Amino acid sequence: MRPLIAALPLVLGLAAPALAQDSAPEPKMNMVIIYGEDKCPESSEDTITVCARKAEAERFRIPEPLRQSTSPQNEAWNNRVIAYETVGASGTASCSPTGAGGWTGCTGQLLKQAAGEKATDPNIKFGQMVAEEREKRLAKIDQEAAETQAEVEQQEEQIEARRKLEEQASGQAPKADAPPAPAPEGN
Repeated sequence: MRPLIAALPLVLGLAAPALAQDSAPEPKMNMVIIYGEDKCPESSEDTITVCARKAEAERFRIPEPLRQSTSPQNEAWNNRVIAYETVGASGTASCSPTGAGGWTGCTGQLLKQAAGEKATDPNIKFGQMVAEEREKRLAKIDQEAAETQAEVEQQEEQIEARRKLEEQASGQAPKADAPPAPAPEGN
């Protein structure tokens, strides 16, 4: 048994260089997200590059897993402060059944609730209102463009008429608009 234990370090010592030669260093992995028509970086000898292509519209957006979160850490500070303002509220302007004048804050609370409902009311279609206003503006622009085009055409006709008159006055061109002279009658 002793010779076997004594030979163990010798066997392990000879096997270690062989194991080291078999395992070459793993290449580094470069995982890249590219957008639109961007070019994927090329792999090098020691790095393997893998590209995931996404739409150009996603370039500056928050990553999808982070867009929706119910974590309390992601709650807006304003909402936290508002919640702290109402903790333990009782008495005047609190809309609570405890304390003197607790009922006095109920009207304000109802008004805030009504304003919030109005802001999110599906019957108010801001998108439709914006589209209608845009249509009115485009119609006005089209009307102004048509008027401008008519003025330009009128001015071009006036310029052409002046040019013809100037050519006729200088004798360079025959009178194209004048009717031909009548033939003489034989007596």
